[in-house]
Amino acid sequence: MRAMILKEFRELRRDRRTMGMLIAMPILLLIVFGYAANFNVDNIPTATLGAQAEQAATLLAEVPKAPFDVTEVDSTGTADDAEEMLQRNEVDVAIVTGGDPVVAYIDGSSLFSAQTAVAAFNRLGDRVQTQVLFNPDLKTSWVMVPAIIGLILTFIGTIITSIGMVKEKQTGTIEQLAVMPIKPSTVILGKIAPYFLLASLDMVLVTVLGMLLFDVPFNGSVAVFALGAGLFLFVVLGLGVFISTISQNVGQAIQTAFFFLLPQILLSGIIFPLEAIPWAVRWISYFLPLTYFTMVSQGVMLRGAPLDSLWFPLLMLTVMAIIVFTGAVLRFRRNLAPGDGRHTKTKAAA
Repeated sequence: MRAMILKEFRELRRDRRTMGMLIAMPILLLIVFGYAANFNVDNIPTATLGAQAEQAATLLAEVPKAPFDVTEVDSTGTADDAEEMLQRNEVDVAIVTGGDPVVAYIDGSSLFSAQTAVAAFNRLGDRVQTQVLFNPDLKTSWVMVPAIIGLILTFIGTIITSIGMVKEKQTGTIEQLAVMPIKPSTVILGKIAPYFLLASLDMVLVTVLGMLLFDVPFNGSVAVFALGAGLFLFVVLGLGVFISTISQNVGQAIQTAFFFLLPQILLSGIIFPLEAIPWAVRWISYFLPLTYFTMVSQGVMLRGAPLDSLWFPLLMLTVMAIIVFTGAVLRFRRNLAPGDGRHTKTKAAA
């Protein structure tokens, strides 16, 4: 028994990846759930519009424990301006003054902020009339389905691609490509193309089912949604290829994939609102591709956001796609370079 225990400890000590998972994963879960597990939004970007915009901003600042952070005051703004600001995700609440009563327009696609805002206005009584846009009934499914589309694509792109590539490495198929006059970038594009097509079909299927089963609307441009989804797929598929290049077997690929997946599930805003996550942890969210695809999918499907209002998440996905694909190509080329495991095996066999 003692010999078996010592043997297992030696095996674990040699398997640095498993040791890293055993140590890093509990710490990551503790930090994430300790800091990020918060549904209370205390800072809601707000605009005040209309003739009494200045007075409204002052009154909001004087309300005890009010969650409203007035970022824009426009005395000439109208209800149409308020709706446009919400559609473009410039603010989560836009208060239009000058009428009777004062109307607070609330972005229902930002579910937790909307729920907090409605509760805060209810405490103010009849002085402010609330009108929730883009998700009038504040249905959780309307907000979750666009995000879950990205989560499903993340699983497919990262895990399935990495496992498929590692299996080819184990069978020697990848090594055969080293003697062929093909660029590593061409090899990777050829390898991810089938996964890209299958993941695209899954995206269409999940999107249509989400609309049919949960009555989720699709208010925006299909082309903009397809652009965001294509960039996002390129990122997660490239990440899957990169994982395969640093893994020697399927078990290692799955371990590494989950290490990349867990932060995206917990910190991308699909479970806990980004606004409620402290900056000590929130900064991680802005390095996760799922964060930006969620912005695109919710913006297009729920708010009908135009292309120019989604330039930032689309730009970030483009930058991530370039970085991840470049890293995968360089890593793939290194694996096929002289002196790697392929040549070592050949020398050993000789």
